[in-house]
Amino acid sequence: MHERRQFLRVLFDRPAYLNHGEQSWSCQLLDLSLQGALVTLPNDWDEELTQLTLSFSLSDVAVEELSITMDVEVKHTRNQQIGLRCLHIDIESASHLKRLIELNLGDDDLLHRELEHLVDQQQEED
Repeated sequence: MHERRQFLRVLFDRPAYLNHGEQSWSCQLLDLSLQGALVTLPNDWDEELTQLTLSFSLSDVAVEELSITMDVEVKHTRNQQIGLRCLHIDIESASHLKRLIELNLGDDDLLHRELEHLVDQQQEED
């Protein structure tokens, strides 16, 4: 199968949670992009689910709790991993995500091209 990734991904190994209604699954975040994430397949995963909420903390200490929460859809499940596409993200989470990717890319021009591509893609979908 041909990979169609349009956004650069940054490795980001961190505990995360997938939520749907009252259900919650613990997983491991593997990588992130402006458009989505890759996580490990949780135990007792319900393969019927297509839309969820992904959340994870950016800090190891509870002094200043920085977290990212986004509504996502399942794009694929394979090799004990779930590929997620971001459907909606609040402005604070988007700000944290942008900064995280900016720090990991180390290239401000590249980040701006990624953001422009994301905006263009969102406009095409609307």
